[in-house]
Amino acid sequence: MDSLDLNNADAVCDLFEAGARANRDSACREGSIDVIRAPGRLIATGDLHDNPVHFARLVEAAGLGEGADPGARAHLTLHEIIHPETLISGMDFSYRALARVARLKTVHPEHVHTLLANHELAQVLGSGIVKNGVRVVEAFRDGLHYVFADDAGRVEDAITAFVLSMPIALRVHTPRGDILCAHSLPGPAMMQRFDPSILSRDLTEDDYEPRRGSVHLMIWGRGYDAELLEDLVERWGVNMFILGHEHAPNGVALVEPNALVLSSDHARGVYLPIDLDHPPAAAQCPSLVEPLTRIQAT
Repeated sequence: MDSLDLNNADAVCDLFEAGARANRDSACREGSIDVIRAPGRLIATGDLHDNPVHFARLVEAAGLGEGADPGARAHLTLHEIIHPETLISGMDFSYRALARVARLKTVHPEHVHTLLANHELAQVLGSGIVKNGVRVVEAFRDGLHYVFADDAGRVEDAITAFVLSMPIALRVHTPRGDILCAHSLPGPAMMQRFDPSILSRDLTEDDYEPRRGSVHLMIWGRGYDAELLEDLVERWGVNMFILGHEHAPNGVALVEPNALVLSSDHARGVYLPIDLDHPPAAAQCPSLVEPLTRIQAT
């Protein structure tokens, strides 16, 4: 995968277009979400923000690297892939990380789950995000124009197609109840405006509308609490939520009673391995996460 030509506009557009097809056409896709069932393993992750070392280690942990035993493959969630902390001459080149994820999805369409996150959606909608004083959408576009010049618009269109093809969640059916992996959940103040049917139907353009569409409300959501989570157990039939979006300084945070927030981008980043035949309860998960620094990348 390191031999990919990520400076060639035709090659990069092909990667994103193939990734979009894999997102839409994989057998695990049901409407706007991916759905899988036990048995198997899941490598659940949090925000990645173009950490190439951690990405390589997650691919290895999931058994999806070149030469890995096909019988050892796990399911792998990936989200919040772009917009790193460090820029190069004020530019963001994390389209390369997104292209590698598109390629991985194409090679392993039933095992890689590219969950839509707020930074990817903001990028393709042109929404303003300021992170550590940097206008990240503009920095990303500057990187595209630096590399691709007159072809930057074509690459940007291919990125948009890939991002808008992403599922908004992964639902996992297990013998101990369902798990929902998503970038976030709508906050309590947003629930009256949130349309839960987005989890069971194809999406429309209106669903992505900033501050109004239900996809936007979900992936930007914050402040969910025990009352909301318990309500969603009843309404959505989900026993545990595995999320990102909010920073977890130690890599993992438990939101009582049944939500895990993971971070996979920083020095204490983690992933959560789950045996889908015997999934843990949410309260057990903080002690079960694996630090990404323990894996030796190949």
